[in-house]
Amino acid sequence: MRRVVITGMGTVNPIGNNVEETWNSIENQVCGIDAITHFDTTDYKAKLAGEVKNLNVEDYFTKRETKFNDRFTVFARIAAKQAIADSKLDLEAIDRNRMGVLIGSGIGGIESIEKNEQVLTSRGPSRVSPYFIPMALINLAAGQVAIDLGAKGYCSSVVTACAAGTNAIGEAFHRIRDNYEDIMVAGGSEASITPLSVAGFQSMKALHFGEDKNRASIPFDKDRSGFVMGEGSAVLILEELEHAKQRNATIYGEIVGYGATCDAYHITAPISDGSGGGEAMLKALADASLQPSAIDYINAHGTSTPLNDKSETLAVKYAFKDEAYNLAISSTKSYTGHLLGASGALESVICLKALENGLIPATINYQNPDEECDLDIVPNKSRKQDIKYAMNNSLGFGGHNASIIFKKWEEA
Repeated sequence: MRRVVITGMGTVNPIGNNVEETWNSIENQVCGIDAITHFDTTDYKAKLAGEVKNLNVEDYFTKRETKFNDRFTVFARIAAKQAIADSKLDLEAIDRNRMGVLIGSGIGGIESIEKNEQVLTSRGPSRVSPYFIPMALINLAAGQVAIDLGAKGYCSSVVTACAAGTNAIGEAFHRIRDNYEDIMVAGGSEASITPLSVAGFQSMKALHFGEDKNRASIPFDKDRSGFVMGEGSAVLILEELEHAKQRNATIYGEIVGYGATCDAYHITAPISDGSGGGEAMLKALADASLQPSAIDYINAHGTSTPLNDKSETLAVKYAFKDEAYNLAISSTKSYTGHLLGASGALESVICLKALENGLIPATINYQNPDEECDLDIVPNKSRKQDIKYAMNNSLGFGGHNASIIFKKWEEA
């Protein structure tokens, strides 16, 4: 089978507006969560979020180029532009019929939906923007990136809630491995720190309501009480190995396995025994022809909700059995909050940097152990350790489970 490597990365997120800034924040254990500034939270119980900060869009595009894009699409276009620049791909020299785009999102253009509903109510239907529909559509992040790059191969989006970014990268991996494309631009994007979105998650009691940013997103901690909304995008350039080698590309790592399942259990709650997530991990291991003992590190979904962290712990035990206690497992949502459909893409970037640098990110702001989350979560202090294989897990409403395995780059 064709091997698939990563030759470019880009991101904007709560702890950095590029990959270098993001990894520096991970190394220095910087928490990107703070008070919401996007709107007035006076009447809200949820006061905190992981917002993208100090992003100058005009470093990448003119105002006119992004005027009719939702915020989530702008994030995706910037992350893709960074990733392409990082890859040093000469777009004029490649066959762009063999280059595709696959970008996931959980909610898409919610900001545009809210704003145009307000226009409809206050000013009537004739004043709704003619660009409203393409601004709201989830597939337009992928579509706009394809237009930016002239990518004429497979172009689509994945909408599997909080598993979307991981599903997008995994499906893109299989498309290259199975010889449909040579290059895929893959990842996730989300911009849902909006009045309606936060109100909705608040009403379902999914969000944390406190105001101490250092005790807000606390995965696996006994005091966890809900997730903190995040926003941003991350995009990877996936490339067939020989294609990358022919142009002397820098290779950041290799994707070797991908698995996806559905709990078929409940619209929001994960299946209590962890079997759905566990089966996704087992499928990823089988896809990579690896034994559980090969995995050194798991970047967990780890949302900081009582149900998720308990069931994910059980899912790891389901898949890895006794090996579960030999794994390092951390949740970098303790730094960023939960980027919903973009979370798996950002955490894939972090996995690749962890492999490259031999550093396992800590689960920060951890204080009170939970006997039901008793695995090695790398509490509070990052760990220097050579890592050969890293797994990234994502779980989404609707019972969606996705797992990807990355391998440290080595020629053989």
